[in-house]
Amino acid sequence: MVAEPRTIAALGRAIRTGQTRAEAATERCLAEIRARDPEINAFIHVAAEDAVAQARQADRDMAAGRDRGPLHGVPISFKDLIDVRGMPTTAASRVRHGGVAVGDAEVVRRLRDAGAVVIGKTNLHEFAFGTTNEDSGWGAARNPHDPTRSPGGSSGGSAIAVQTGMSLASIGTDTGGSIRIPAAACGVVGLKPSWGEISADGVVPLSRQLDHVGPLARTVTDAWLVHEVLAGREPAPDARLTPATLKGARIGLLGGYFWDRMAVEVEAVARAGVEALERAGAILEPVTVPHAADMAAIYLHLVFGDAAAYHAATLESHPNDYTPNVRLRLEMGRYVLAEDYGRAMRGRELIAREIDQALEGRVALVCPTLPIAAPPIGAATVPVRGGDEPVRNAMLRLTQPFNLGRQPALSLPCGLTPQGLPVGLQLVGPFGHTLQLLQLAAACERVLPDS
Repeated sequence: MVAEPRTIAALGRAIRTGQTRAEAATERCLAEIRARDPEINAFIHVAAEDAVAQARQADRDMAAGRDRGPLHGVPISFKDLIDVRGMPTTAASRVRHGGVAVGDAEVVRRLRDAGAVVIGKTNLHEFAFGTTNEDSGWGAARNPHDPTRSPGGSSGGSAIAVQTGMSLASIGTDTGGSIRIPAAACGVVGLKPSWGEISADGVVPLSRQLDHVGPLARTVTDAWLVHEVLAGREPAPDARLTPATLKGARIGLLGGYFWDRMAVEVEAVARAGVEALERAGAILEPVTVPHAADMAAIYLHLVFGDAAAYHAATLESHPNDYTPNVRLRLEMGRYVLAEDYGRAMRGRELIAREIDQALEGRVALVCPTLPIAAPPIGAATVPVRGGDEPVRNAMLRLTQPFNLGRQPALSLPCGLTPQGLPVGLQLVGPFGHTLQLLQLAAACERVLPDS
């Protein structure tokens, strides 16, 4: 018996040549969910019957010559912040219990039009307001490499779904790293496109000025295929991503802040990844972001203020329906002063300029995605060079800069720690150049170890 393809590109070829059917691919994903989800808790809602019906229709369409493109018949999941008609949008919170979406978010509509099969809604950190996926009204999600550890968050369920083959891609959101953090922790590809490039209509917000929507997938090519559809383009069924040339490519190596407080074993893997790019011919040039140390304060004032404003009514009417940690953060957001918020807005613009300056004359920047491996569930701090660090601070440290700057950023697996935990390398491109970033990432993927 031939194994079902585990990438979108391979599945598309198999469906078009008659080697498999969309129904078989969907059944395989559902079998993975039945087998593994009770332990790792990736899904809040599984649309098993509807997914099989969608897949059968996709097979009928293909047999009749109606090929909708490279995502035709591909099972895809969605972070449960995203409206899918007829399903609850819980945001992993009991605050939203009982509601059902009456329509699809724009990203869901585009994927349906491209022939994708909606397989279900994935678990997340409640209202995307956290980095570990522990605080969820449906229970903690768990890392498939080690179920005692976090999968990262807030799009933790999405990363698990892709890593385990419960879906071939998943759509997540990223306000401070919530696509890239779990991608790194679980060993998959996670793309945050340029801000505003992908519609956030029908997506529960955390901070509209920092929220991004994007794909998690097993390979860069798969992330590109999904991104093309999310961006409103219609790739041909046989579309291929052309990798960039690494030889002679000028890449800025972020230093200082971006390597200062790391776990030793993670730093070793990440530096080996950077060295692999150099051996392939890339020119690594040291660069800095002068105000990097101020980024956490800028980010927190914006996100806490925006989140508290959005949740003001339900904090009054249903305070006990929130998980305790998320409720505490929202209550803290009520004390963000207007002058602090205004100062943070100016700080965001400064950080964006500094990142843009670091990118001048370069195709991308590179740094680790996470300074630590997936932390144990329940851990308050983690050891890094220089002493212990709060888990939330550590996990946001290297990703939130590029939400403030709004540039496209991607996490790429670059190897495993001695404990067998994935490490991610982060590539950042100029604003508006997501395609070029994906082409560069495809070239890097070829020379980096697989997680």
